[in-house]
Amino acid sequence: MDFTIDIYKCLLNLLQKKGYNFQTFQKFLDNPLPKSIVLRHDVDKLPENSLQFAQIQHKLGIKGSYYFRIVPESFNPNIIEEIANLGHEIGFHYETMDIAAKQLNSEFRIQNSKLQEVNIAKKAIELFEEQLDKLRQYYPVKTICMHGSPLSKYDNKLLWKYYNYRDFGVIGEPYFDVDFSKVLYLTDTGRRWDGENVSVRDKVKNKKTKDKSFKSTHDIMLAAKKSELPNQIMFTFHPQRWTDHLLAWTKELVLQNTKNVAKFILNKIR
Repeated sequence: MDFTIDIYKCLLNLLQKKGYNFQTFQKFLDNPLPKSIVLRHDVDKLPENSLQFAQIQHKLGIKGSYYFRIVPESFNPNIIEEIANLGHEIGFHYETMDIAAKQLNSEFRIQNSKLQEVNIAKKAIELFEEQLDKLRQYYPVKTICMHGSPLSKYDNKLLWKYYNYRDFGVIGEPYFDVDFSKVLYLTDTGRRWDGENVSVRDKVKNKKTKDKSFKSTHDIMLAAKKSELPNQIMFTFHPQRWTDHLLAWTKELVLQNTKNVAKFILNKIR
């Protein structure tokens, strides 16, 4: 079975044996090592799963980056502090264009779309600063990454069309600050590693081409064993998808496959 904690441990052990260094995103931006992996974790929900990932990495001497949303299903100060105390990086998984659009929707029904966007961005940057400050009460956040918000009309990255995140002491956002023509990007979006067709927004520009498509974690591990992976990789994990409990594993499989169908249709009509 894929997407289990056992498989996750096997993947990390194998990558270590192949000589990869593991850097937080902040460290990678400061000084990218020639053979390195960034383990990015989007804590969309079930933060206790992310804590489990952080503990596994800590035992292996590995550090990763954990991006928290400021919503009840993600934001847990105790877990944030526990993960930080293990030596991992904490980042901000922002979604303020989506939140601002929902809050201001009724006010803009008769206005043109351009004016809507400008006013939503104005509200969104206020929310961004407020939420970033809230997260910084527990960790000195230096990097951010957008939450996909697939049902929203507005891509959360659109905020940076009008503002600059560096003005808020942020040094990097993966979708803007990584050259993905050189760094292989692998994400478990859609509970699969080849989910670009069912991903609404978790996509990168100038994506590094690879000889084969990795559908499963086993495919990635096989390529690693054959030394077919490039020297620099960014993984994005959604820890809520990974479990050894059969009932939870089955529930996530069914739910995600249903979502993938909906996302595929959504991509076609947009």
